[in-house]
Amino acid sequence: MPLYKTITVNEETSLAIWKVEETEEQLWENIELTPHCQKRFDRMKSVLHRKAFLSIRHLLAEYGYADSDLVYEENGKPHLRDGNFISITHSYNFTGIIVSTSEEVGIDIEMQRNKILRIAHKFTPFEEYKTLANTDAIVRKLTIVWGAKESLYKIYGNRGLSFLHHINVHDFMFDAKKTTAQIIFKGVLSNYKIRFLEFEEFTCVYATRD
Repeated sequence: MPLYKTITVNEETSLAIWKVEETEEQLWENIELTPHCQKRFDRMKSVLHRKAFLSIRHLLAEYGYADSDLVYEENGKPHLRDGNFISITHSYNFTGIIVSTSEEVGIDIEMQRNKILRIAHKFTPFEEYKTLANTDAIVRKLTIVWGAKESLYKIYGNRGLSFLHHINVHDFMFDAKKTTAQIIFKGVLSNYKIRFLEFEEFTCVYATRD
C-alpha cells in the first residue's frame, strides 16, 4: 500500500500522504464503512473520488482509527471521536490527513495548474506576484497561498470567512518551506504557522496555530 510520506510536525501533530495507485477493489481491503459513509460512497460517480475516499480510510488506519471514529459537523468539518483534531484533503491521486492531540489543524493538497492564474484575484492581491521570474514560479506561489488559505478555512470552519478579505498569508521564499498567516474576522485576530512541500507537480500545505 503506497503510503507516500509522513511528517512529524511536533510531538502532538503529524501528517500522512497517500499516493493512490491501487484498484478500487484493492482499496477495500480491511475497510469497513459506517452506514452513513457507505451512503456517501454509493453516491460517488467518479472512480477517482471513490478511491480517494477509501485511501483516506487507510490513512486513518495508520493512526489506529476506523471509519467509525470519524464524525462530521453540520458544516462538514471532520472530528475524531476521541477528541483529537483532524483535517483531510485529496487532489487527483494524492490524499492526506493531519492529526493533532492538542490543536486545530488544517491541510490541503493541490495540483499545480495554470488555471490558478485566472482565479488569483479572487483570493489574493495578484500584484504581489508580478515580480516573480516566470509563470511557473507564479503558479507555484499562488498554489501555496491558495493551499494555506484553504487549510486555514478548514481550521476556522466558518462559512462567512473570505479568502481575499479575512486571511493574509505573509510573503515567503520557496526554499524556506514555511511562512505565517493571520485571520482577522469579526474583530478577532488569530495567528498561524504555515508549512509547505512540493512533489510531483503537487503542493501540500498545512497550518497550525502560532
